[in-house]
Amino acid sequence: MGRAYIARRALTAVTSIFSAMLLLFCLSSAIPGDPATVLLGPQASPEYAHQFIAEMGFDKPIYERIFLFFAHVSTGDLGTDVITGRPVTAIVLGALPSTIYLALASIAIAVAVGIPLGIFAATHKGTRADAILATFSIVFVSMPSFILGIVFLVIFSVWLNWLPILGSGEGFLDQIQRLILPAVVLSLGYVGLIARLVRVSMLEVLSESYIRTSRAFGIAPTRIVGTYALRNAMLPTLATLGMIVGRLLGGAVLIEILFARQGLGTTLYDAIVSRNYPVMQGVVFVVVVIFVVVQFVVELGYAFIDPRIGKAMR
Repeated sequence: MGRAYIARRALTAVTSIFSAMLLLFCLSSAIPGDPATVLLGPQASPEYAHQFIAEMGFDKPIYERIFLFFAHVSTGDLGTDVITGRPVTAIVLGALPSTIYLALASIAIAVAVGIPLGIFAATHKGTRADAILATFSIVFVSMPSFILGIVFLVIFSVWLNWLPILGSGEGFLDQIQRLILPAVVLSLGYVGLIARLVRVSMLEVLSESYIRTSRAFGIAPTRIVGTYALRNAMLPTLATLGMIVGRLLGGAVLIEILFARQGLGTTLYDAIVSRNYPVMQGVVFVVVVIFVVVQFVVELGYAFIDPRIGKAMR
């Protein structure tokens, strides 16, 4: 993989992060109302409100505010919480592990269940099982995760009392138990998406001439599917996984609120409600950076799976 490619990807990553933060700053400035009034209350004196706005930098133009933001980010400083006075970096780092655990668990479930289902559907094309899987995939993909979360809470926590309802838990086992429901709920839509994508890709690969040649030479069907077909069919799935991370982090906001989990989602929601701009900016910045890094790793995965793509990247 050549230096030119890495330089282009680095430039694209920086541009993406800057564009996302610029959009956030513009949207924040467009929100009606005086942030000092919201944060300090209507009884704050005009002098103190003006001083507060100046200290927070709300009186500066957008281009100057975003320049100062990135200048501080370069030193590892994401700002200061205007409500508690805590460093935003500490707040984000404290909330980040919970969201990462939820995201990783959801992706692991989606991949572990979706890929085998897609392979099964492709190797049983046109059967009743294929039709049933297609129906369930469409249902789970189209149903909002928030609705699924309520249904699962009622069934597994209220009616059956199998799993705890709310919170992130204290001990290791308690945390695992409280992670199961939100991770399953968040992954279900992506299980169907990955299964359908793997099915389509597998059917396309299985119709290739080299697969027919392998069958003619008497190679075992399980080896053809597992070794030859699946590897080439995984490329579109990898591309989807890169996009899933961004959507999954967005969906985690509602899931964390629903299950009362303390993560980036609930932190961002609380910051939006209270107009706590430094925390809002810090959380969005970290989420965008995670998304950009994952996209880059996914592209490296392309090169590993398909040598032709690796040569094109040199």
